Amino acid sequence: MHKQYDALALFSGGLDSILACKVVQDQGLKVLGLHFMSPFFGKPHKIEHWSRIYGVDILPVDVSTAYVEMFLTPPNGYGQHLNPCLDCKILMLSHARAMLDEYGAKFLISGEVVGQRPMSQRRDALNMIRKRAGVRDLLLRPLCAKKLEPTPMEESGLVDRERLLDIGGRGRKRQLALARETYRFKEIPTPAGGCLLTEAESVGRYYFLLRNKPCPSLSDFRLACTGRQLWSGGHWLSMGRNQADNAALAALAEPGDLTFDLRNYPSPLSLARPLPGVEWDTEVIRSAAALAASYSPKAVRAGTPVDMLVSHRGRVDTIAVLPDRAPALNWAEPDTDGLREWKIERGQSL
Repeated sequence: MHKQYDALALFSGGLDSILACKVVQDQGLKVLGLHFMSPFFGKPHKIEHWSRIYGVDILPVDVSTAYVEMFLTPPNGYGQHLNPCLDCKILMLSHARAMLDEYGAKFLISGEVVGQRPMSQRRDALNMIRKRAGVRDLLLRPLCAKKLEPTPMEESGLVDRERLLDIGGRGRKRQLALARETYRFKEIPTPAGGCLLTEAESVGRYYFLLRNKPCPSLSDFRLACTGRQLWSGGHWLSMGRNQADNAALAALAEPGDLTFDLRNYPSPLSLARPLPGVEWDTEVIRSAAALAASYSPKAVRAGTPVDMLVSHRGRVDTIAVLPDRAPALNWAEPDTDGLREWKIERGQSL
């Protein structure tokens, strides 16, 4: 039997989600924060810390499989980059709604503020999200509640509407004042939500994958999040930048992947995942091996060919290559050139 709560809250770790929990807790109600995770967002390693400093019980909730399925063709389209913010919120609220009975909770909480974000927090968008997630009579937005119609929780007296807030717009002065003066938080999170799909420097990783593989898997997206990403046409290479990346790449390797690792020098682990219709012939393998070797400073200083171990389907071959940062196939990091046109072609541009 789980511990029982009055409300379940969407808890991103951002300031608004924290404040939404505290405003409801101030009324003597028990709140459980749900920290959703996918390949693109989620910081489960911070949950214990957040719980301790903000005084909120928090549960990690992995929605990766459902999120990737939605992300490939979001009904309400992408935002400025590859962020399906409307459908993301609908997915999380729908999942949270299904968890209410498990924790004995009567309603849901979200830290949204009307007018704060141009895609998902317009008044019409807030209404649409609530309707399509099936939470019309279950969702309370404590930070902007007084700018919205009263909810059943307020009308029944379960929640005192007078103690809720009327924050609106893009400014954050009132939230910061609450954090500093009312709750005296020792740590105040930045406004950023932490979703990689909203960050211009990260979007190329997923755009190139989507452009070259019609239906990427969850494993594909996890790989695209890991290490340095390099492409040559439809050839995809992921390269570790540190020991943590190397370990993550090793764990992500699938039977059809190729891995590259220098024999006698410290080096990043590199993983190639062949995509449908794209052949990894001898020339491509040698090019990837030369590029991978070029990221080993000791191998470069040797000034001679080095032995690269290439593993594929249980077989390990050794090839001698000269480290080369600019091999013939012109490997490059992904960018977002053509993203707008790609979204228009898919009918996903806003």
